[in-house]
Amino acid sequence: MIFRPIVSQELDAVLSCIQLDPSTMVSADVVRARLAEGEYRPEWIWIAEARPERMPLVVAVWWGMPGDVHPRSLDALFITGAPSALTTLDAQGLQPSPLSGDSRTAAAAALLGAAHRVFAADGLAVPPDYHLFLPPTWRGQPEAAAAVEWRREAAKAAGLRRSTERLRFEWTAERPVPTLSDRLVFTPEPDDEVFVDLFRRVLPGSLDAATTHEALLLGPEEQARNDVAFYHHDMLGERSWWRIARTSSGQVVGFGIPSRNSTAPVVGYLGVLPEFRGRGFVAEILAEVTRVLADEAKESVVRADTDLTNHPMIAAFELLGYRETARRLVLSAD
Repeated sequence: MIFRPIVSQELDAVLSCIQLDPSTMVSADVVRARLAEGEYRPEWIWIAEARPERMPLVVAVWWGMPGDVHPRSLDALFITGAPSALTTLDAQGLQPSPLSGDSRTAAAAALLGAAHRVFAADGLAVPPDYHLFLPPTWRGQPEAAAAVEWRREAAKAAGLRRSTERLRFEWTAERPVPTLSDRLVFTPEPDDEVFVDLFRRVLPGSLDAATTHEALLLGPEEQARNDVAFYHHDMLGERSWWRIARTSSGQVVGFGIPSRNSTAPVVGYLGVLPEFRGRGFVAEILAEVTRVLADEAKESVVRADTDLTNHPMIAAFELLGYRETARRLVLSAD
């Protein structure tokens, strides 16, 4: 079995093998569009093939920002080969994964492992997360659940054992711009150091799994600085949109970062200081983030993600008229 990145000349042939399924929103057209934007690259699209110049059996597509040296996440994993080709894996030296005994799992896990080793040799310390984009009720849909199962097992076999499920919410201009009480005053703040301090202060007790995990690995200070740098330099939102929330007496309660990614305006981040949690302030900060994007940025759609276990954030979205539109299962290295 051969595992390798593609070259530009074979892109059309590889894309012709991709068939959309419930585990991803990546299609051939999406791949072409993101290649043009620099978010996908031929060296980040890997294939597994039984022999040279044969139809690929597995295709993996990684994503990154245009200026990135390494990919940030795995966006899609496809099996393209016929079942008869996959059943010959033992002859190629690939044993079915002990996690499932599924030949698809063995082939996909081997491809991911080969790519991870190349990324590591090139200086990437931790393998990229794998993001599966799913319908909200995917567990109750047999086709979607089956599409997730073998991919999850392949990711585990390749070292991506930690799982976080995130809910995607969306507000549209068909709904009123949310307004709540006047308990808080919102002001811009141009000094990034102020936001570094706030990111650090909201970490204790945070219900955001990715943030707390990264903080354990990096430490609160570096995590806070990375977050500020990400929203300031990597995201496409205006820096002037960032807001600090204060009480009428001037006490800082938290902050919100309206932003934008390459496809839509988003609720980038919001946090409430530990001493002010449990009072409903999260919904008021979310209302201000939504207002900035709707009124000042003139956006008609706002998207946001939060962890399945972040019940206060979920309640705030529902209170303000956001509706759940999708799920994102994130598989990460320990």
